[in-house]
Amino acid sequence: MNFKELGLKKELIEAVKELGFQTPMPIQEKAIPVLLSGERDFVGVAQTGTGKTAAFGLPLIQNVDMALPRPQGLVMCPTRELCMQITADLKKFAGHMKDIHIVAVYGGASISNQIMQIKKGARIIVATPGRLLDLINRKAVKLSEVTHTVLDEADEMLSMGFQEDIDSILEKIPGNRRVWLFSATMPKGVVSIARNYLTDPVEVTVGGKISSPANIEHTCYVIHEKDRYHGLKRIIDYTPDIFGLVFCRTRKETRTVAESLMQDGYQVEALHGDLSQAQRDYVMRRFRQRNVRILVATDVAARGLDVDNITHVIHYRLPDEGEIYTHRSGRTARAGKSGASIALINMKETRRVKEFEKKRNIKFEFGKLPNGRAICEKQLFGLVEKIVQTNVNHVEIADYLPAVYDALKGLDKDELIKRFVSAEFNRFLEYYRDAGDINVKTKPGKGAKKASVLRPVKRKNRLSGKKTERFFISVGRLDKINEGAIVRLVCDQAGIRSSMIGEIELNREFSFFEVEKSSAKKVRKGFNNAKLDGRSVEVQKVFKKKNQSSGAKRASAN
Repeated sequence: MNFKELGLKKELIEAVKELGFQTPMPIQEKAIPVLLSGERDFVGVAQTGTGKTAAFGLPLIQNVDMALPRPQGLVMCPTRELCMQITADLKKFAGHMKDIHIVAVYGGASISNQIMQIKKGARIIVATPGRLLDLINRKAVKLSEVTHTVLDEADEMLSMGFQEDIDSILEKIPGNRRVWLFSATMPKGVVSIARNYLTDPVEVTVGGKISSPANIEHTCYVIHEKDRYHGLKRIIDYTPDIFGLVFCRTRKETRTVAESLMQDGYQVEALHGDLSQAQRDYVMRRFRQRNVRILVATDVAARGLDVDNITHVIHYRLPDEGEIYTHRSGRTARAGKSGASIALINMKETRRVKEFEKKRNIKFEFGKLPNGRAICEKQLFGLVEKIVQTNVNHVEIADYLPAVYDALKGLDKDELIKRFVSAEFNRFLEYYRDAGDINVKTKPGKGAKKASVLRPVKRKNRLSGKKTERFFISVGRLDKINEGAIVRLVCDQAGIRSSMIGEIELNREFSFFEVEKSSAKKVRKGFNNAKLDGRSVEVQKVFKKKNQSSGAKRASAN
């Protein structure tokens, strides 16, 4: 079946072709003919990203009476982002039709400008319930001519507390109007709206009312609670091309995880309720433009989020309700594409996974996180593939090449490749050099395999029983380094093996490390005039004093 067979106008068919739509998606094929007739109310149950906007948007536009310069179509949705997205899509659908004035109204923007746009003759209004009710109370919007009302993401609007606003708005719309309700799930509140405001609706369900889309792969990794962040990093590092969402349960945890990832060098932003609307817009703009590859969010902040091509949804912590898990997972695998939903769980949470499987018709694969070597290989080959696929602008780069060739003439091919790769790859080698497995052994019958998670080996046990010397070094966490970076720096400067380095104590502005006594002389000599990122690094031998806290061990220099 094609869009022409659905009964759409020529102008809409032309717009659909220009947008690259070939054949209708299931929800579109089932909904559009019913909605075009305009004779019945409608309930559509389908996951986010299955083509719902076109399913209601195309019939809504076709049903507009061009002779009436007043609002005839109304779309209500939960968030500003979704409101803007729906409006943009409707304008594209109506690109070949004159005088279809479509206006978005939402909080956080100038209400006077929105009133001005409505007065210009809005035929369709796309709105968040709160702002729309405000405009109605100001008598800036009259709904007396509205013939078709769409409730999009109805379940999320109720979750966000819009029940009373929706009731108030629907009561103001003429009784002969048609109501089209779209939702990913059908909780009691949505069923109540359908019962109170819809008359004998046509019901269409795509993909099952409570099931997760079949093209999402669900995987969970069993980890120790203290290694949750390391598990997250391991997932991200093993997927160089990730464009994903990380869900946390609280605002505080969202901030903490995002800040930790930023400090560790990842392209990441946080989305939570403490952000102003301007900050939220900035974050979402960067994410949509892929200037950041990871968005760490709370469930509330991510409601109504509409971004295509998300490859992974990572549940840093599982939600309490399976319905929320389904919502989260539905952010990936949109428009028929495949996606991955990954959960980090501890042993206590395996029971909840089993509940989700039973109630949500989901099958989880209990997997094993890759080890450090596998991650380094994946990153290395990802880098090589990126280099191979890079297009060269021979004309514009030509003027710069002589100086580059001159600077690199002392390096042969093998050395040049090693250094080029190392410039991009060293941080993974440093971090995973001593990474071991943290295996959580599940009891027989639980269905979980071994799950290994990155954890730095406790270096203080390495030199147990050996004579050591302790050194102060003038770099710490503020310099964005970790234990691996200090190991690498000491090895490079002193020319010693990492096995000769023992306990490392990382502090805010400085750190301490121990080495075998036989290597101490090399350390003192190697750090004469040493620099890190252009800044001088001071290393001094210190004496350990008994009964002193670790923060007070900066003893006198030798």
